[in-house]
Amino acid sequence: MKNQVRLGDDGAVATATPSDGVATATPSDGRTRDRVAQLLLERGAATAAELGACLGLSPAAIRKHLDAMLSDALVETREVRRTGPRGRGRPAKAFVLTAAARESFPHHYDNIAAAALRWIAQHNGPEAVTAFAGSQIQALEDRCRTALREAGADPITRAEALADALTAEGYAASATTIASGGQLCQHHCPVAHVAAEFPQLCDAETEVISRLIGTHVQRLATIAHGDGVCTTHIPSRAHTTATTVRTDSHD
Repeated sequence: MKNQVRLGDDGAVATATPSDGVATATPSDGRTRDRVAQLLLERGAATAAELGACLGLSPAAIRKHLDAMLSDALVETREVRRTGPRGRGRPAKAFVLTAAARESFPHHYDNIAAAALRWIAQHNGPEAVTAFAGSQIQALEDRCRTALREAGADPITRAEALADALTAEGYAASATTIASGGQLCQHHCPVAHVAAEFPQLCDAETEVISRLIGTHVQRLATIAHGDGVCTTHIPSRAHTTATTVRTDSHD
């Protein structure tokens, strides 16, 4: 049975027991692998011997952890370049974190983005934030428009195609049909923390949805404002009475 390893979880590392083959939790392994990952993050690259020396572990013990992290694509190896004469045995291997492992560490991108938007608003006014939000989402609109080329003109059909396109962009979107038309739901928002302070980001996204679907839409809920899902109502042609975009009201 393959070990199940998750970076950064103190008790979520599972190993198979020889007696019954059932995975059991080993919190100490989880903590050790967190320390290995932290060392690799700080150093950039390190050999098994270097990691073992820092953590007070034997070469065999550190290799057990590194093998598990290799199998879960958390680390990868690079050959160490030697400047002196090469000794006997295989060339030493240095271990580095993969991109996926790096993403599991905390980031401060939201704080930087919010600070940048505050600076823009302070020096150029809220209209500049609105213009910035529109320019940032333009590339997403272009990619989604390409994905909707074969969707036809029906708003609900286009909403379903848009949900697929947004899911490919990381929004975990879905579309459902309801009595008055359809609903487009986004279960993930990459900018939720920033949009909570700057609703212009949600407004720009809503306008994009309206343009892509080809009818007015109404935002019913947003993750940025504390809802579990971003929900956009899309009226059917029978219920379409306007062509303007309606968005959330903001205090």
